[in-house]
Amino acid sequence: MPAGVAITVEGLVKRFGSVLALDGLDLEVEEGVVFGLLGPNGAGKTTAIRILATVLAPDGGRAEVLGHDVVAEARVVRRLIGLAGQYAAVDGNLTGRENLRLIGRLVHLPRQEVAARSADLLARFELTDAADRSVRTYSGGMRRRIDLAAALVNRPAVLFLDEPTTGLDPHSRNGVWEMIAELVGDGTTVVLTTQYLEEADRLASRVAVVDGGRVIANDTPAALKLRLGATVIELGLPDLELARRAQGVVAAAGGGSPELEGASLRFTSAEGAGMLIETLRALERDGIVPTALTVREPSLDDVFLALTGRRAEGAAAEPVLAAPAEGAL
Repeated sequence: MPAGVAITVEGLVKRFGSVLALDGLDLEVEEGVVFGLLGPNGAGKTTAIRILATVLAPDGGRAEVLGHDVVAEARVVRRLIGLAGQYAAVDGNLTGRENLRLIGRLVHLPRQEVAARSADLLARFELTDAADRSVRTYSGGMRRRIDLAAALVNRPAVLFLDEPTTGLDPHSRNGVWEMIAELVGDGTTVVLTTQYLEEADRLASRVAVVDGGRVIANDTPAALKLRLGATVIELGLPDLELARRAQGVVAAAGGGSPELEGASLRFTSAEGAGMLIETLRALERDGIVPTALTVREPSLDDVFLALTGRRAEGAAAEPVLAAPAEGAL
């Protein structure tokens, strides 16, 4: 394994019956960074995470975490990683403190460290006041936080976070972002899937966009956004009929293939202000007056839409399988 590489994925294939969830996925993740894995629901992100975390076995290809094969050396890999999936992995009948102490014993944390580590994580995730209540009494956001805390008990070298801030309020989400930054500062490698593209833009040093079980783009967030041109222009029209007329006018004026969403148009241009002026003049000649105008820099949301043809919420979900007992993390 090349020095400085935490994860290597080559030609990964996974099928669920007739559904091909991964179709030759290739990835390489450097050590000590946040790597964003983006794609519509059903693209293969969660399946890839579950294979890397040894919860699922691939049908083809290979993957290594810190130089260890995820199939042949699954037990070794489990000692090196943490996983916070989309669904809570803690026991609802136990208290938050009991859950963390149990996990500490399962990962063979020295007995004298278990209580201190549990208390530290409860404080970090603002759960100290609820530490001795059963998890089943926790709110959705609290359950998400205790699940994240559970993934950190063993101080993992590689942490897999599958949509970690789903269901969290803005304050809690910012707290998770700060925690991720601290972990990376200490040398942890974080692989993050998220539906919040702002999250990937803020945290990830590199982003891979997955669709149809393959990587269709892999670069820094800045480089991905540059692919769309320097400016995104959005026009609001009074109604759908006028918006459709405007779509043809904008395309003829050099606006490429404007995206129509309701009574709004969106297109990108490397010419910036010049293209905007020409577009407004063309619309005026056709008797079309926009009711709203927005000019902004491209976002990862724009990149996502351009690459996949869908917004982050996507359509069909990937198959969800219960983790085998041996694979529980």
